[in-house]
Parts: sequence; C-alpha cells; structure tokens
Amino acid sequence: MDTVIVLFNRDLRIHDHPALAEACAQARQAVPLFVLDPDISPRGRVGFLAESLADLRTSLRERGGDLIVRNGDPVAETVKLARETGATAVFASADVSEYARKRERRLAAERLELRLFPGVTVVPPGLLTPANGDHYKVFTPYWRVWSHTRWREVVAAQERIALPPDLEPGEIPDGAPRPYLPGGETAARQRLDHWLHRLDDYADGHDDLAGDRTSRLSPYLRFGCLSPLELARRTSRNEDFVRQLCWRDFYHQVAHAFPAISRRDYRPRDRDWRHDEDLAQAWREGMTGVPIVDAGMRQLAAEGWMHNRARMIVASYLTKTLGLHWKIGADHFAALLLDGDIPNNYGNWQWSAGTGNDTRPNRVLNPLRQSKRFDPEGDYIRRYVPELEHLSPREIHEPRSL
Repeated sequence: MDTVIVLFNRDLRIHDHPALAEACAQARQAVPLFVLDPDISPRGRVGFLAESLADLRTSLRERGGDLIVRNGDPVAETVKLARETGATAVFASADVSEYARKRERRLAAERLELRLFPGVTVVPPGLLTPANGDHYKVFTPYWRVWSHTRWREVVAAQERIALPPDLEPGEIPDGAPRPYLPGGETAARQRLDHWLHRLDDYADGHDDLAGDRTSRLSPYLRFGCLSPLELARRTSRNEDFVRQLCWRDFYHQVAHAFPAISRRDYRPRDRDWRHDEDLAQAWREGMTGVPIVDAGMRQLAAEGWMHNRARMIVASYLTKTLGLHWKIGADHFAALLLDGDIPNNYGNWQWSAGTGNDTRPNRVLNPLRQSKRFDPEGDYIRRYVPELEHLSPREIHEPRSL
C-alpha cells in the first residue's frame, strides 16, 4: 500500500492512535487529514478546537508529517485529497453518533478502502453484548462485564510519519484562547500527569462543588486529545474514577445501538411536558432564583464546563421540577459544553429526565438538599452568583427572586 489518508475526527492526538499507527505501518506515506465540517458548528468550542489542531499539527511536523486541514464536506474533501495524493485507502477511528455513522457509510461507498479502528472508547461499542440483546440497557451489568474485559494495549506514538510532498497544509481556524482549559494533547497529558497525584482523593472529593476536585479531563476525551484507554490504564488503581470511564463507554454503546438518542426518548414514558419559554430562558441564564441551579448555569456560560454534581442538579430541576423537556437542556449543554459529546450528553439528560437508562425514572434531586450537602458553606454559589456573596451559609441556599 503506497498512500493512506488518516481521517481525524474525535481523536486529535498521536499517542494511542491505532488508525495512525496502522497507516504508518502498512503504507509508504500517511496523510493526516482534518476537515472543518460546516454541518458541525463548534460555537463556543472554536478556541479549544483551534488549539487542539495547532498542537496536533506541531506534533506531526516534529515527526516529519503535517496536519492537512480542509473546509467542507468530510467525505468530498477526503475523496478530493485521495485523488490529489493517489491514496487508495482511508483509515479512521470508529465513532457512534448518527452523523458519524452516516459519514462512515458514505466513505465506504467511495472507491477507497475504508478501515475503522478503536480509539474513541476504552472498549469498542458493540464488543460487549448481553445474551438477550444487542447492547446493555442498564449500567451495573455492563460494568460487571466491562471491568473484567481484557483491554487492548496502548499504542505508542509514531516516531516518523512520511507525507507526500508539496501538499498545501491548509489553515487552522481562528479562535480565542480559553482562559480555563487550553486545548490540545500536550495540555491534556500535562493535566493528566498532574491529576495522577490527586487521584486518591477522587472518591472523597469529586462531589465537592466548591473544592473543584474533579479531573476536568472530559473535554480532552471529547476531542480525543487524550486516549480513554490510556487514561483508564493509568488510573486503574482507583475504581471510582475508572467507573466514570465505564459510564462513558456505556453511553457510547447505547448510542451505537440507538443512534437517535439525541432526538427521541430511549424509553418513552408518555410524559406531558410543559411548554414555557420564559422558564426555559431563565434556566439558561441562571436566573431561576434557586441559587445552586443558577450557580451551575452561570458556570456553564462562563467556562464552557460545569461540575458534574451541578449538572445533575440543574438537569433534575429543569425536567422534574419545572417539567420542561429534556431536549431543551440537552441542546443548551451541547451548544456550550467543551465536553458535550452526543452519547454522554444526551444519554445523561435522558437519565435525569427518566426517559433513558435510569432504573429509577421518577428520581428527583431536591436542589436545597443537594446544595446544603455538596456546598455547605455556599462557596460555590458565591463564586458564580456574586449578588448573594453577602449571605451567610444558612441563608445562601434558600430560593429567592432575582
């Protein structure tokens, strides 16, 4: 095989990239390609994406290659580049969303060999199936099997990448640097190295809203700047943390079997959803008058990220207390979250709404109790709702008019 195109999507890294490694092993030349797809708007993620692409390009150039960037339809641009370079095959990481699967089918219909590789999850979706179905619908049985599955080995970064000559590399999009989390594999690996020193505190600290003792590695997983498999291996001593990676895999295998997860109820409950755009907008803006809810929503607007405990609280409040449809919240999260991938975002929202994989569909999180338990001094609320900073810990949790 002379030339292979490696199509990057949600795998913007060189470490543990099976598609890139196999292309370098099987072909004389490998062409790393990223296509800026106008049908997928990164909105608030432009800066993170731009930094991630720039970092990937630097890593590839250090090894003799480059990142070829094009704008347009991914399939059309891939075919065009294949004609330009004489490539006969496309290697890519397999993905699970409805849009990604359609892209794969379209590529497979072209006169190019398409090979798909693992890399987006720890365990490939569809690998683990129960005896009576095509996927696991409940997490605990999946966790039992997943946790005893033999994982593949981590693939080392390529030392040399041979690129065809005289290719126009293309421009990386402009994007303002993010003040909270810089994009890219280099930043991801630095954050992981730092996080490993705090890993043993995870079980006690991950629900502490004010302490912010979570890893904040999820955006790097969403863009593939960090391999979920490598992360699982390096954190394997902490079952609580690895269990969260299993949840991520769980929703990917759900989305693989139910691609319409972002549009339709996984388990229809025939709920009579309320329609009130004023309430929905107050929730989006963090102006509900419920301090813990408003703090979470304002953190999302400011940082493109929200503490996981706060996500559960604001989702329960929207769907169970206000009675508004889960898609209102899921779409808002998808627009703003750096880590807002389709399987986890929409899977978790349906879990909160009782239309997804929760075995207790009528579960309601009381925001006052949650606030007192996970932000007892009110420091998280004060950080994001500064108009309440003068209140005492006893006063700050109470709902009020804003």
